[in-house]
Amino acid sequence: MSTDVAVNYKEIVDNAIKAIHERTFYAQYPEHPKAYGEEAPNKGQEAYNAQLGNQFKGLLQQNPTGWAGEETSPYTAKALGITYPVFEVDTLIVRAGRAFDTWKKTSADVRAEVLVDALERVKHRFFEIAHATQHTTGQSFIMSFQASGPHASDRALEALAAGYEELQRFPSNILWEKPMGKISVKLDKTFKAIPKGIGLVIGCSTFPIWNSVPGMFASLITGNTVIVKPHPKSIYPIAIVVAEIQAALQAKGLDPNVCQLAVDSSDKLITKQLAEHPLVKLIDYTGGSAFGAYVEGLPGKVTFTEKAGVNSVIIDSVADLKAVIQNVSFAVSLYSGQMCTAPQNFFIPAIGVKQGDTVIPYEEVKKALVDAIAGIAAHPQMGPGTLGAIQSDVTVKRVNSVKDLDATVLLEPNKVANPEFPEARTSSHVVLEVDAKDFGIYENELFGPIVLIIKTKDTAQSVQIAKDMAAKHGAITCAAYTTDDAMANYITEEMEEVFAPVSLNLVGPIWVNQHAGFSDFHVTGGNPAGNASFTNPEYVSKRFVWVGHRKISA
Repeated sequence: MSTDVAVNYKEIVDNAIKAIHERTFYAQYPEHPKAYGEEAPNKGQEAYNAQLGNQFKGLLQQNPTGWAGEETSPYTAKALGITYPVFEVDTLIVRAGRAFDTWKKTSADVRAEVLVDALERVKHRFFEIAHATQHTTGQSFIMSFQASGPHASDRALEALAAGYEELQRFPSNILWEKPMGKISVKLDKTFKAIPKGIGLVIGCSTFPIWNSVPGMFASLITGNTVIVKPHPKSIYPIAIVVAEIQAALQAKGLDPNVCQLAVDSSDKLITKQLAEHPLVKLIDYTGGSAFGAYVEGLPGKVTFTEKAGVNSVIIDSVADLKAVIQNVSFAVSLYSGQMCTAPQNFFIPAIGVKQGDTVIPYEEVKKALVDAIAGIAAHPQMGPGTLGAIQSDVTVKRVNSVKDLDATVLLEPNKVANPEFPEARTSSHVVLEVDAKDFGIYENELFGPIVLIIKTKDTAQSVQIAKDMAAKHGAITCAAYTTDDAMANYITEEMEEVFAPVSLNLVGPIWVNQHAGFSDFHVTGGNPAGNASFTNPEYVSKRFVWVGHRKISA
C-alpha cells in the first residue's frame, strides 16, 4: 500500500461517514477529468489500446479452464477482442469459501484500509475505465468517465463507510455487572459482527461499475467474500476494479480470492448456477424485473435488487416553461434514456399548464416538448455526445416496435449521425401520445429512447396514475413541476405513500436522472423498482449478524 493511503485511509473513511450524516455535497473523487493530471488521459488511452485484442491478465485468479470474451463496441461495431479467464462455478465457490475463513477474521480497520487502497488504485485507471465503459455500454466518453470513475468510486466509498460505521455500533467487549444485594454477578461479554458468507454481485450491461461497486464494497467491508458476475457484453470496466481490489488484497498479504471475477458467455450463462448455490448467501442484482423477481424468490438468500421502474414527470404549473422543457428534454435524451432514473411518462393536463397568470394550452406544451427532444438529437454538436450509442440491438428493436402500439406517433426515431464514429448504433427518441385511459400502453418500463406524453383530465388524475404505477410497477424517480405549494405537498405526500422520491421544479444543470453519492438515496427499496437502497443502514447491516458471547468474569 502506498504511504499516503496507509496514513490517510482512516481520515478518508471518517470524512465519508461525516458526509453520510450531513447529506451535503461531498466528493472524495472529483468528477472533472483535469483533477487527475495532464498525463492521465494519454495513459488511459494507451492502456485501453494495448488491452484490445489481448487477454486480460490483471486478475490474480489462477489456473483458468479457458478464456472467453464477446464484447463489441456500440460505437465502432467491432469486437474488442478481449478475453478473460473462465472458471468452473465450483472452483469459484471453493476459493471464495477458503478466502472467507481469513477475511471474516480480518479487522474492520484492515478491511477498510485494503478497500480504500483499492479505490486509490482504481483512481489511477479512471481514463482507461472511461474508454472501457464507452465501448461496452455506449455511454459518451465524459459520462463514462464520470459514472464509472469518480461517481462510482464515491458510491463504493459510501457503502464502505456505511458498513464500517455499522460495525462500530456496539462495543466489542465489556464487563457487565448486575448488583444483587450484597453480591453482584459479573460477566465478560463480547459482541461480534459475523458476516453471512459468500456474496454474488450480478452486473448489468449499461452501468457495469456504478451499479456493481456498492454491493461489492458493502459485502467486503462487512467481512463477506464476493464473486462478481458481470454481463457478458460489458466485462472490461468491472474487471479493472476487481483486478485492483485483488492487488490491494495481495499487497496486504491477504488472499486475492476474497473478490473474484466470474466470466461467462451469452450461450453458457452461469448466473443461476451461482445464485442457487447453497453457499452463496448474499445476492446484489441490477437488471430487468423478471430476473429480479427470480433472485428475490430464491430461498435462503439475502437479496439487494434494483429492477425496472416507470418514472413519471408531472407538469402542473411552471414559472418558466422554456426552462422546464430544456431541463426535461435533456433528462430524457441523456444516454438515449438507457438509465434506470430516466423519465418516461409525461403527464400533462388537457386544460393546459399555468405559467404566471396565463394558461399555456396542452397542444403548445406538447409541441414544445417534442420539438426540444427532436432538437437535441438533430444538433450536430450536442446530439451525439448527449445521446451516446445504444448498448443493445434489443433496445433498437424495442424503439422501432413501439410505433406499432395503439398510440399517436409524435416523433419518429432516426439514426443520429456521429462524425467520430460513423458506425455507431444510435437512435433518436420516439415520442408517443396517449390518453390517460390507455393504461396498458404506458404502465410498463419501455427501456431506451422512448417517451410517452399522457393527456390527463387534471393534475390530480396525473398524480393518481403516477402513484398507481409506482405501486404496481415501481418508480425510481418522479419529477414534478408546480408553482403551488399546496399542490407540491399533495404530490410529495401521495408519492411518499408508494415510497417514490419526488424532484420538484428542477431547471438548469441538474436533472432528475442524477443521484448524488453521500446525499441521495438511490432507490428506496419500498416499491417494485427494487428491494434495496444505495445506501441506507439496512443495505449494509443485513450482510452480517451480531452475536454476543458471555462468560463469568474471573
